[in-house]
Amino acid sequence: MRVFVFGWRIIVGSIIGFLGGALGSIGGGGGGGIFVPMLIHIIGFDPKSSAPISKCGALATVYYNLKRRHPTLDMPIMDYNLALLIQPMLMLGISIGVSLRLVFPDWIVTILLFILVIGPLTLAILNGRATWKKETILKKDGVKCLEYGTAGEESGNKSVSSSASCGTSTKTNSVVPFFANERIGSEGMDQNSFPSCPSNGSEKEANPSKQVEVPIFKNSYWREIVYLVFIWVAFLLLQIAKSQTTTCSVLYWVLSSMQIPISVGGSLYQAVNLYKGVKVIPSMGVRGTAFKKHQLILYCLIGLLAGMVGELLRLGAGFILVPFFLELGIVPQVSSATSTFVVTFSASMSAIEFYYLRPFPIPYALYFLAVAGIGGFVGQIVGRKMVTLFRRPSIIIFVVVFTISVTVILLGGIGIANMTEKIELKPYLGFQNLCRKHT
Repeated sequence: MRVFVFGWRIIVGSIIGFLGGALGSIGGGGGGGIFVPMLIHIIGFDPKSSAPISKCGALATVYYNLKRRHPTLDMPIMDYNLALLIQPMLMLGISIGVSLRLVFPDWIVTILLFILVIGPLTLAILNGRATWKKETILKKDGVKCLEYGTAGEESGNKSVSSSASCGTSTKTNSVVPFFANERIGSEGMDQNSFPSCPSNGSEKEANPSKQVEVPIFKNSYWREIVYLVFIWVAFLLLQIAKSQTTTCSVLYWVLSSMQIPISVGGSLYQAVNLYKGVKVIPSMGVRGTAFKKHQLILYCLIGLLAGMVGELLRLGAGFILVPFFLELGIVPQVSSATSTFVVTFSASMSAIEFYYLRPFPIPYALYFLAVAGIGGFVGQIVGRKMVTLFRRPSIIIFVVVFTISVTVILLGGIGIANMTEKIELKPYLGFQNLCRKHT
């Protein structure tokens, strides 16, 4: 067990870890792509120890989000029904990704990193541009609305008509929705997201009952959380039991195959409820109230793919989930919070499982967990203030784009350097045998 030694490595690592935790918490993708290179090349950890430690910082972000409300709808900022659909298949995908990581040589993983990241990165960029343009239009309408409103007050009879002309209802103080009505529902974005034009009185008077934060106990959907925890515990027990068996033995494959009915059953239960209309995904608006079979199958497969790719490339599943949630029309704040919530289950499982199998240095782990937690907490506060100040939720999307880009550069650059070094040594560069003992 290492002794904690405070020096320049800890200082530099703390700065990088803080930034990684902050960026990861704002975007919802996690800071693993920044944490892992830092822990390996600056602190001196091995890759197997670095990955689980890097994932623990999301816990602080989830705790912060547990008491936050949706920016426009009367619901928590995390969509629990969406998490319940995605998380079981995500866990199965992570398990498959771990096996693929043992089989694929590093040079293939590096190539896949550049190829597979193109899709999510492109989606995020396109969503960011589209969102930025819509925000600009709404902000201009808000300025016009204020101008017309002032003129109306001076003339004594145009304030109501000016509000209507700016897209503001005479009954409610909402504006045109961030996405089209069919994407996020009939409610518009509130004052925390976009500028609006009060029909009468101040903005505070327009929506006095709106609460940004409420107590965790009242804001959480405990039945859904218990369901997710049950799946998490089942996977954790299977992973620990599997680690105690001989690789590729009959018992090993039996335990591995038991993950399939747990994952498929968990997501299938939620999918059936969504298909029958027993449950809805409120963050998707009216599109979240009626689903077709192929849609639900596709959503589950994307959860599976996110787990596989995230674990294989060590990017984290959040980099796949956030662009996907944005494509569904879910607002950036909710996409980020829901992604972080889902990924936290797999991250905590990896950390507990790894420590059980191979204890990592507790002083370092606790220190960098605290650094990541503080970074995540500060990132949430700063990100929320920036969105409120500039009235641009697209800031979250561009943080995701920036984080993905930095991650690809860091992991890709390290992968290329390692690949070049191995080519010079001329070792075996083919696929590995899954059944051999990995150290």
